[in-house]
Order: sequence, then C-alpha cells, then structure tokens
Amino acid sequence: MVIQRWQSLLLLVAAVMMGCFSFCSLAQVQTLQFSLDFSALGFHYQGEPTDGAPSGTFLGTWYFFILSVTTMLVYIIDIFLFGNLQLQKKVCLIGVLMTVASFATCAALGYNAVEGMQQIQWSSVFYVAPAFALVAAILAWSRMQSDQNKLRAADRIR
Repeated sequence: MVIQRWQSLLLLVAAVMMGCFSFCSLAQVQTLQFSLDFSALGFHYQGEPTDGAPSGTFLGTWYFFILSVTTMLVYIIDIFLFGNLQLQKKVCLIGVLMTVASFATCAALGYNAVEGMQQIQWSSVFYVAPAFALVAAILAWSRMQSDQNKLRAADRIR
C-alpha cells in the first residue's frame, strides 16, 4: 500500500525549478573591457561584436551544467520511485544535497571565475529557483515520512 499524493507534485516543482536554474541566465558580470552573461553552460560575451571585439564563450562550465541537470533528473527519477518509500526518501535527500551543491557551485563560480570583475548582478533565478527546489524537496520528504508513519500505523492495526 502506497499513499503517493503531494510528494509527486512537490518533486515535480523541484525538478522544474532546477530546470530553470540549469537553462536560464543566472547573472551578468561586468569587467573593464566587456560584460558577460553567466548561465550554467558558462560565461558568454554579451552584445554584438564590433571592431574585433570578442564573441562566443569566455569560459565554459560544463561540470556545473552537468551537476544542475543531474539534480533535475534526480528529482524526476524520484517521482517514479513511489513503490519503494525508503529508497524514495534517500534519493530525495540526495537531491537536496545536490541542490545545495549546485547553488554553492554557482555562487563560487560567479564570484571567482572571472579575473578583473568589477560588478556582478545576480538574476532572480539565482535566488528563487534553488530556494523553491529546496523547500519543495524538503516538504516532499516530510510527506514521505508522514506516509511511512501512516503505513506503520496501518501495519500495527493488522
């Protein structure tokens, strides 16, 4: 007997938020010579190149992109583990740790990856997406715990 209700929706919210975190622009970085757009794929030059100005990718961050997309996939896979509640809870906690690691990696890259950085302006996705994913995953875990307690109570009655 499995009581799978809200945790599937909460895990879906966490997966969507990590998807936004993976594919949206996270910050704009200003240096003296140029400005860069920071996303999970890396730092890219902004604007149209003129008079020999640089264009394309300044610094690729594939490891960060793989971490954030893998976190999204962990939450999606966790939705389908409803048959094994213990495993679903463990995978949910792994997703929470990966969300924190993604956020910390993003912050570290934003502040340390570009030498000569004058200013960094974080977008709202940087703050909102990991926070919503974290809250949704923790709420999903607490719902799983509640379901486990209900199943234990039902087993005692039998």
